[in-house]
Amino acid sequence: MSKGEIEQCVHKSLDSYFADLDGSDPHDLYKMVITCVEKPLFEYIIARTGGKQLLAAKYLGMNRNTLRKKLQQHDLL
Repeated sequence: MSKGEIEQCVHKSLDSYFADLDGSDPHDLYKMVITCVEKPLFEYIIARTGGKQLLAAKYLGMNRNTLRKKLQQHDLL
């Protein structure tokens, strides 16, 4: 799957989300989307790296401390 295909998935998901709102205003949309994307991303990368946080952080382009903080926020530690 390419970057463009992932972006298309996000667009389709947002279209569905807004359709489900049926005219109601969204609330805290940025936080909802980031949370929905971050948690499965971190779960996948941690599994892919065999739980090696330093390698996972490298793959994600962040430092290990930031990764640990994010893992804690998503109850993955």
